[in-house]
Amino acid sequence: MADRLARTEGLTDVQREILATVRSFVDKEILPVATELEHRDEYPTQIVEGLKDLGVFGLMIPEEYGGLGESLLTYALAVEEIARGWMSVSGIINTHFIVAYMLRQHGTQEQKEHFLPRMATGEVRGAFSMSEPGLGSDVSAIRTRAVRDGDAYVIDGQKMWLTNGGSSNLVAVLCRTDEGQPQDAPAHRSMSTFLIEKEPGFGANPAVPGLTVPGKIEKMGYKGVDTTELVLDGVRVPADRVLGGATGRGFYQMMDGVEVGRVNVAARGCGVARRAFELGIGYAQQRQTFGKPIAQHQAIQFKLAEMATKVEAAHQMMVSAARTKDSGERGDLEAGMAKYLASEFCKEVVEDAFRIHGGYGFSKEYEIERLYREAPMLLIGEGTAEIQKMIIGRRLLEEYRLQD
Repeated sequence: MADRLARTEGLTDVQREILATVRSFVDKEILPVATELEHRDEYPTQIVEGLKDLGVFGLMIPEEYGGLGESLLTYALAVEEIARGWMSVSGIINTHFIVAYMLRQHGTQEQKEHFLPRMATGEVRGAFSMSEPGLGSDVSAIRTRAVRDGDAYVIDGQKMWLTNGGSSNLVAVLCRTDEGQPQDAPAHRSMSTFLIEKEPGFGANPAVPGLTVPGKIEKMGYKGVDTTELVLDGVRVPADRVLGGATGRGFYQMMDGVEVGRVNVAARGCGVARRAFELGIGYAQQRQTFGKPIAQHQAIQFKLAEMATKVEAAHQMMVSAARTKDSGERGDLEAGMAKYLASEFCKEVVEDAFRIHGGYGFSKEYEIERLYREAPMLLIGEGTAEIQKMIIGRRLLEEYRLQD
């Protein structure tokens, strides 16, 4: 299959080598088994072990902590390749990576030294937790609370939608902490991120009294990866496990992580859309109607033209957002735009590929059936399209404010 679409200009030899290695792994180790594992909702243990060996879990962790020290752009392009194989695998890495990124940017020296080397090898695998039942994207309304008790905090509450909730052994949890804040302080100033180490698995956690991961949430798509609740009932966390060593900064730390996560979701949308395009244009040249391949019918060519244009546009916007964040500039506008566009275009490209497949698109034997159930997750992951548009709109009004 040609690689005319979704090219990225200006990559170094090292970046190209990393991406070629990841693509080869996807073609050999993920694509042949993804649909079968997905239909069984089976965790891709062998694939994860292979990605550990490749160093993907340490892609953006600095070299001094045993990682590869690569940029967000390299990471996003690797995610695009992995999502092209199976989106769930990119989800396993993304959540881990957001926690590693938050540690790198905001952790104390002790926290970095304790976690990052083991995160780089994949020995410690991360999950992060903001959302709660009934709250969704309204993060400022969280109720999970941490109260100081001597040299520890006691946490009570319930969290929702943890990717890697069962398989992870480190969870970054956003909680409300009101210490040192006036009564009328804004909600976002009374939040802190706690680093909770636990044993992998479901049920009551043997390593952390009061911590329970009830089980996997059954989902329409995005299978294989475990998505869970997290129940905290009197969980004691040492005070030195507050991210950054001080309370009141959790909201900003999490938003920084989510901004990177939005570039990642955009990359996933690009990867899934590219795979859907490959499947659509391949099938269109094989399937015959009225005496010729359907690709020779203008109606299908129009679909292919629209699909390819969307794949290309989403990719370039995702690359631009990653480069903005890498440059150190504020990148929430670009990340929001890229996530919004890539997820919407992904859904449309997948649907067009599904239509090109006709009745076979509805068959579980064909890969497009899996993509059709996976694409909707991107519309809601890391904030819905509506939330993205709110963020984009507010930022535009800041940038283009009329001068008095």
